[in-house]
Amino acid sequence: MYRLLGAVHARGLRAAAALRRQRGQGTVEYVALILLVALVMAGVVAAMQGFRTDEGKELGDAILAKIKSAVKKVEF
Repeated sequence: MYRLLGAVHARGLRAAAALRRQRGQGTVEYVALILLVALVMAGVVAAMQGFRTDEGKELGDAILAKIKSAVKKVEF
């Protein structure tokens, strides 16, 4: 009986240690995903600067306005 309790206790300690190592991992992944999306959007905006046409200008202006509004709301 003591061996069984010891084994259960040791397994619980290993599981707790594994959970501690993964704490914050989701946050890192979400930040990386947000940075990737921002990088792609910046690339699209940079690529479109040389493209001269008024098609989609209103949509682009609306997207940029929303991004600027969201960035202004961020507090550190």
